[in-house]
Amino acid sequence: MLSYIVSRLLQSLVLLLLVSIIGFAVLNLAPGGPLSQYALTPGMTQETMDRIAHQMGLDRPLPIQYLDWIWRLLQGDWGKSYRDQLPVLQIISSHLFATLLLMGTSMVISIAVGTWIGVRGATKRYSIFDYTATVGAMVALSIPTFWFGLVAIYVFALRLKWLPAGNMYTVGDGSFMDYATHLILPSLVLALVDIAVWSRYMRTATLDVINQDFVRTARAKGLSERAVLMTHVLRNALIPMITLAGLQLPTILGGALVTETVFTWPGMGRLFLDSLGYHDYPVVMGLLMFSAILVLVGSLIADILVAFVDPRVRLG
Repeated sequence: MLSYIVSRLLQSLVLLLLVSIIGFAVLNLAPGGPLSQYALTPGMTQETMDRIAHQMGLDRPLPIQYLDWIWRLLQGDWGKSYRDQLPVLQIISSHLFATLLLMGTSMVISIAVGTWIGVRGATKRYSIFDYTATVGAMVALSIPTFWFGLVAIYVFALRLKWLPAGNMYTVGDGSFMDYATHLILPSLVLALVDIAVWSRYMRTATLDVINQDFVRTARAKGLSERAVLMTHVLRNALIPMITLAGLQLPTILGGALVTETVFTWPGMGRLFLDSLGYHDYPVVMGLLMFSAILVLVGSLIADILVAFVDPRVRLG
């Protein structure tokens, strides 16, 4: 088991290194660059631009810039923002709670609702519920997240006035109920696509387990259908779903970027777009690395949990 964990950890480190190299190269080779914001300053001369580039270390070869950046990163120095001159980690940490709150809530909703829909669809195969769930999943997967967000704002915030249209809390309030009401719309919109994915996978996994011999044996022993479903079917069907939960993290992060922008949610996704607009590359790279670490850690934890639950994984 230890060798399996070490092997997965080494693979994650290699992937993280590749992400850093590709991300750093793409950002620094893209048109514009961090100096473009200074070029718009009235009276800016080329000599002044060259001096700023030298002070920021941008006049060095790109491989040297990368090696200097990655070395400081390994020492805990993620750089400073070009825009605010604040440490990158401080800026990310100020937006981290909002993103984790939104992602955590949407993941709980998607797992709970998606599991229920998938199991019910498998046990009531070819019923009206099963067909409705299938059509609903296809619709949710086909329509962009931002469209759902805009429709939700129009219906529930502007027309019905049941929920706030955006932001994380009301200025001057900040109570638990205030946070909760602001969280409902963005978390449901973010969870919608994941519910569709989770329900489809859960339906397939449940159908596969239902047809196994040990389920027939449990029924032959006289166990109730509920006991068979909860004790034998659901526990075994959830094994592949653990891996899916880890693989869903990139999807949730990508959806959070769109959802946070639509609902003006002050999380890392909105910070990423703002930093791109200002060519604030240290913050962009910091967010890219932090997101990559989050995804790889989630995937690694899911693989380890599967290895604990299913011995065939660690023995293979």
